[in-house]
Amino acid sequence: MKTKLLSFCLSTLLCSAIPLIGYTAPITTTNKTTTSQDAIAPYLSITALQKLNWQPVNTNDTQTITLNATSQQLNEGDIRGSIAAFALPANRGSLDITLSSLVKDKQVYVPNVLVFDQALRPAAFYPSSYFPYERPGVMSTDRLEGSLKLTPALGQQQIYILIYTTRTDLQKSTQMVDPAKAYAQGVGNAVPAIPDPVARHTPTGTLKLKVKSEQNAGNITIGQVFSSPAQEPIIVGPTQTTVTPPTSQKIKPVLSDTERYFSDAIKKEINNGNIDKALKLLDEAERLGSATARETFINSIKNKG
Repeated sequence: MKTKLLSFCLSTLLCSAIPLIGYTAPITTTNKTTTSQDAIAPYLSITALQKLNWQPVNTNDTQTITLNATSQQLNEGDIRGSIAAFALPANRGSLDITLSSLVKDKQVYVPNVLVFDQALRPAAFYPSSYFPYERPGVMSTDRLEGSLKLTPALGQQQIYILIYTTRTDLQKSTQMVDPAKAYAQGVGNAVPAIPDPVARHTPTGTLKLKVKSEQNAGNITIGQVFSSPAQEPIIVGPTQTTVTPPTSQKIKPVLSDTERYFSDAIKKEINNGNIDKALKLLDEAERLGSATARETFINSIKNKG
């Protein structure tokens, strides 16, 4: 059992060792879809972000948002049309967010999502490819849908999510599944040879946002526990990322008290079986320049009986 746990943790360490890139450097990644087009996190000035009206959203709540000509608009770079901007509580544990864009009259709003920490620094980017088409179900309609799992860093009161569509998205369409075909496939009948409908992409639409608060459920930390250099928003969805390497920067060694804090915290979480927490502590420690946190992590795993 010890060997399996150690192997798992070491493999996780290797995956978490990929460096994050400064926000000023362009990053690209392969979309979740089968197209070869790359998704690029947009740059938005702090001035533009501060002008937005961020609507507060409670945890364990579901909201339906209608985007129309009277909604907030943002036309910067490739961003076009109506947007939705939300402020979420960051002091109630991890957030499990489901975002759906409903298809109506063969039209749909294609969402992209940028997540910001309390200081409006970009932390995560979900391109439109992260929200694939979902067939209608018993209690749901045709929609584009994706889930965001976020863990706000300690000390924050709010984090922010910006939902927008782009000029590139508006030039495309979404292939749906004809209801008769979906029913036939569901019951095992012969699928009729009929064409599937197509949904046109529009700058307006209807969104459904479902937010749940869950302790220790997130997988992307939003914000910084301690002061550290600005980082690239994490692009979510793809398995491979092509990045422009950052200019190497000399990281100052952390203070001995900080080393001791992380060492004790990592040992405590591993002894309690909280490997995910220990990995997050390790990641934060190494961002600050810790030279001992990784060795502490590995030795604690080896010594755990």
